[in-house]
Amino acid sequence: MIQAKNISKAYDKVEVLKGIDLTVKESELISIVGASGAGKTTFLQILGTLERPDSGEYHVDNKQPFNLSQKQLAQFRNESIGFVFQFHQLLPEFSAIENAILPALIRGDHKHTAEKRAKELFSFLNLKNRDHHKPSALSGGEQQRVAVARALMNNPKMILADEPSGNLDTKNSEELHQLFFNLRENFGQTFIIVTHNTQLADISDRKLEMADGKFL
Repeated sequence: MIQAKNISKAYDKVEVLKGIDLTVKESELISIVGASGAGKTTFLQILGTLERPDSGEYHVDNKQPFNLSQKQLAQFRNESIGFVFQFHQLLPEFSAIENAILPALIRGDHKHTAEKRAKELFSFLNLKNRDHHKPSALSGGEQQRVAVARALMNNPKMILADEPSGNLDTKNSEELHQLFFNLRENFGQTFIIVTHNTQLADISDRKLEMADGKFL
């Protein structure tokens, strides 16, 4: 499903990624670990098409996203990739359900259709009766589950998560990790997770260690 070949990236002549290769199967859940500065987040951003590599090829379902026009690339990102970040990135003035439906509205879905989909996700994610709560009225774990609902909104094939449990306590971290496996089982998404959490890394289908811009 996902294939990266010889991906390289430099900033101000400093090599961050040094010819990385990666193949990920459909519905696989992999974790990427390594010290800060190893290049993990940069690589994840390239997989999410938020950054372009300086060289190399990137294929998703035999398509090359970076060969698309800017408009086509934005559409591809919106429909094919879901993002989960460490700090949730929820809009504070919006309710939980308004945050969750944003990707669907950007795609052009009718608000009623998007809200119906969000409520189904909220039920699965144990967020019932939280539809109209602002992020400030939600616990850290609830905020992260709203972020997961947003990532799942357009039913993307790939979920990219950057330190998703880094801002959660142990209990909520464990619940989030189990949620990823439940989602993979129920929806079939492929997960690529950058994490410092050894527990999550150890139970992933594959654990990849990155150092100095390369996989070991």
